[in-house]
Amino acid sequence: MSLLELFIIAVGLSMDAFAVAVCKGLSLPRMETKHCVLAGVYFGAFQGLMPLLGYLLGVQFQNAITSVDHWVAFILLGLIGINMIKESRSQEEEGDPSFDVRSMLILAVATSIDALAVGVTFAFLQVQIIPAVLFIGVTTCILSMAGVRIGHVFGSRYKSRAELLGGLILVIMGVKILLEHTILA
Repeated sequence: MSLLELFIIAVGLSMDAFAVAVCKGLSLPRMETKHCVLAGVYFGAFQGLMPLLGYLLGVQFQNAITSVDHWVAFILLGLIGINMIKESRSQEEEGDPSFDVRSMLILAVATSIDALAVGVTFAFLQVQIIPAVLFIGVTTCILSMAGVRIGHVFGSRYKSRAELLGGLILVIMGVKILLEHTILA
């Protein structure tokens, strides 16, 4: 997997966290630097940890399904992407200004579940996992920090666009993997 492809996946995965960070920024009566840092650390850490866990699970099953691994990657990325696109159409607004440990852990886990499935596909694609998860974690950290600031400054108009973009990116990457292993092989 090329660095560009990894970057595209990292941005796609981070869009849920970015959208939640925008909502967090929106709900803050007064934003401080610590809010940006907390969002970045929580979301970045979990977006990096979940693909690692998925990878470790995927490695256990890699030999059993090598002949269909591209289909697994296509289906997982497609389902995650379609779900994100669907969520982008939802009118729900999250307005909890709390940055306490419990709230942030729940949000970090919720926004990184899709990264677990991507980690499984990384095992099938034999991606070098440590650089990949670090790259995803740092990308998510930076985008989440920016999301809090953007949310505080600009409001909610970018939340659904971020989720839509993230979903489209993941669907496109799934189709690309499928094409590379079938028609373009």
